[in-house]
Amino acid sequence: MRLSRADHDSRGRRPPSSRAVVRPAGATPPAPPGPGPRSVDADVLAAVEATLGEILAERVASCAALDPLFGDDLAARLAGFTLGGGKRTRPRLLWWSFRACGGRDQERAAAALRIAAALELLQSCALVHDDVMDDSSLRRGRPALHTAVARQYGGAEEFGRSAALLAGDLALAWADDEVAETCRRTPGTGPVLGLWRDLRTEMVAGQYLDLHGQLTAARAPDRAVRVACLKSARYSVERPIALGAALAGAPPRTSAELSAAGRCAGVAFQLRDDLHGVFGRPHTTGKPSGDDLRQGKPTYLLAVARVRAEARRDTEALAVLDLRVGDASLTEEQVDDVREVLERTGARAAVERRIERLATRSLRHLTAAGLPAGPGDRHLRDLLRTAAGARSPVEARAGTGAAAPSGAAVTVGAAAAAGPPPRTVLTSALREEA
Repeated sequence: MRLSRADHDSRGRRPPSSRAVVRPAGATPPAPPGPGPRSVDADVLAAVEATLGEILAERVASCAALDPLFGDDLAARLAGFTLGGGKRTRPRLLWWSFRACGGRDQERAAAALRIAAALELLQSCALVHDDVMDDSSLRRGRPALHTAVARQYGGAEEFGRSAALLAGDLALAWADDEVAETCRRTPGTGPVLGLWRDLRTEMVAGQYLDLHGQLTAARAPDRAVRVACLKSARYSVERPIALGAALAGAPPRTSAELSAAGRCAGVAFQLRDDLHGVFGRPHTTGKPSGDDLRQGKPTYLLAVARVRAEARRDTEALAVLDLRVGDASLTEEQVDDVREVLERTGARAAVERRIERLATRSLRHLTAAGLPAGPGDRHLRDLLRTAAGARSPVEARAGTGAAAPSGAAVTVGAAAAAGPPPRTVLTSALREEA
């Protein structure tokens, strides 16, 4: 819940009623989802939301007891942000991996829900920090957390950014506490701690490489794929699946195949997100279109466009990429110039095809995991397909939902006569990750 500036007192604080975003301290906790995993199966989202709400209520109450202003201004705002949206894809991947791998124990099921909630807290940390680093004013179609704080205090932008960094730190602390406490209470969950450590480090490494690529104008496709793998694929898909498998006690071979399935779908997810960052509509994606271009993000989409333009000696396309990418003042018309280059070089179509191949490979790995047929396998398959953002089989047969074939619109100078770049240039970068 977000309040207008008129809803705050003269000192800039929100009234106590605004703490209603989570259950007040001392109130009756939400009813448990049921006696066992099958009741969670019936509504995974509701079970995760209930667990997350309970955890956040406890954390906000603790912060409010420490200091009411801190509890209301930062902790409750963070709780509202965490509960206020998102598809909960990571928790669902964890849960259905747990179930597909034979997870039935009620104690382990409760642990799975709490680890799933910790993933959402970690996601809040990542989103809040990401919006500050990218200077993005919108998140999920609403003001980003740092923007909301700044508006609350009369447009104090620097204060808003600083407060948001602290909110992200608080979310990370809550996530770590929850994982540690859950593993301490649940026997046999040692592998979960190792996966959690890897997940956190990979997320930070991917974010750093993304920032480094913007600074240095990194253009190599292999580097772009590496960033996609660390920043998104492992964090968003592979590790949640691995956590579910570990909680279920899956054998090594099954875990390895599931991780590979998640990695392929996760890279496809990031490539699709890169397309949305340039071609998406703000009312659909919840973020401004073209911001990736303005920030000079070293995406695989742009790397492919440059490789193809260089191979075809398309100097006009290269000039547009050099001039426009990384220009924070790009107008919508100038963004359209870059979009036209991405279409003309065939980069958009090439990335669409790569997404389709990764989605197919992901499902092959899932099949190789040898999971028993049932709801767990079925739901996990659907989630991987959705994460990859691939076209449905009907769309693929009809040829809809993708860009025009590579090279169809190339008409500038020597670009029309030159052949496509060697396949090894555009595919070798994905071998390690997929």
